Amino acid sequence: MIKIELPKVEVSIRERKQPQDDNAPEIKSIEGFIDLHEIPRDKGGIILFYNKNDELLLVGKARKLRQRVKKHLEDTVSPLKDHRKEVHRIDVCFIEDPMEREIYETYLINKLEAKYNVDKVFYK
Repeated sequence: MIKIELPKVEVSIRERKQPQDDNAPEIKSIEGFIDLHEIPRDKGGIILFYNKNDELLLVGKARKLRQRVKKHLEDTVSPLKDHRKEVHRIDVCFIEDPMEREIYETYLINKLEAKYNVDKVFYK
């Protein structure tokens, strides 16, 4: 039997409102997320999207994490496109090896029963 442990969450960002300070510069929001700069642009890994009840909505993998998160929040072909308003938290795990990313993505989709993943699903 193969034993896989959940990867460590390196960055976690939550949906939040713009600061109310009139002197503060406006931060561009993408679907309510203003802290996307905390996700490195040059790292690969796994992305987990959660709702307010901490239910896993979608698991994804990426060679460049920040770009992929933005695509999920803006793109018209993302599996999240009709469910973006549900996303409340985004967790990111750094995993550089492409084969390990593939394994973790499939494992997490099935172990945590991601709601909107349709590929790689074995639990149904």
